[in-house]
Amino acid sequence: MPDPSVPLGKLGFLTIGLFDGADPGPGHESTLGVLELGERLGFDSAWVRHRHLQYGISSPVAVLAAATQRTSRIALGTAVIPLGWENPLRLAEDLATVDVLSGGRLNPGVSVGPPMHWEDVRDALYPDTADVEDFGYERVARVLRLIRGERAASFRGREGVVEEWSDRVQPHSPGLASRMWYGGGSLSSARWAGEHEMNFLTSNVVKATEESVDFAEIQRSHIRAFRAAHPAGEAARVSQGLVVIPTDSASADQRAKYTAYVEGRSPRNGFPQGPARLLFAPDLLGTSEEIAEQLYAHAGFREVTEVAFALPFSFEHEDYVQILTDIATTLGPALGWRPTG
Repeated sequence: MPDPSVPLGKLGFLTIGLFDGADPGPGHESTLGVLELGERLGFDSAWVRHRHLQYGISSPVAVLAAATQRTSRIALGTAVIPLGWENPLRLAEDLATVDVLSGGRLNPGVSVGPPMHWEDVRDALYPDTADVEDFGYERVARVLRLIRGERAASFRGREGVVEEWSDRVQPHSPGLASRMWYGGGSLSSARWAGEHEMNFLTSNVVKATEESVDFAEIQRSHIRAFRAAHPAGEAARVSQGLVVIPTDSASADQRAKYTAYVEGRSPRNGFPQGPARLLFAPDLLGTSEEIAEQLYAHAGFREVTEVAFALPFSFEHEDYVQILTDIATTLGPALGWRPTG
């Protein structure tokens, strides 16, 4: 998207799906309601985050299975499933099943690396195999091979009178492989995703380099490296996921809440955090016109034609309704986007 003359092609959003640990039902229902609202507003995609051992969605595939029965058009994605917590074969079965239920609308996003708080969870997660588990790119490659229909077993055929066995994951959903996304924040991840013909999810986090701590410039370099490595080149799909909070229809109380939220997160911006040297993008707060102006000045945004804007973590349901409504009715059109009917 080099300039405002090029319209935004696909508009999506991302939610974490918070809930009360003592009463988790209403939070999950709120998340499903937000996904339904996204479809009514014409969004092209809705994505859910993944949070293990926290008060956010721990099983996005299960939540999206429910969402397939309450929506009919909107693409449903995960951003992202950390594969260190998953058995690739079982995950491939679940993803294919939900894709069939959705009519081919599932967009699974995955990532690699050891589970967060690894030393705290290793005995519960992998009590017998923790020291030999591979948390690198090969785990993604296994999921891809299984979803693409490569052999998962050495036996196929009939056993007994009625049991029929397949040697590949069932159900097989032929189009799912083309809708697999890799969530990456480093140059090596971008190149790997391109070489393996995945789609590429960028977010509001990247790894700083020795040469630069400019978030937007680093993100642009990742996108370009991904497309350079991908057989589809410039046609390879990339989605950007910055946090945006339009205030066009917000009440005075909501504006005050949103301002406090952004100010509370701003001290982490602009310099690398922790041993991984993570850089966080500033949250974009303001009117849709102001946010659109900031986006067009963003080197990473100018490389994409689709986005999945991230909703803030800790707001109320009515806040998400206001933000999503403003994104769909004001910010999206300011970026040249038109809702899907």
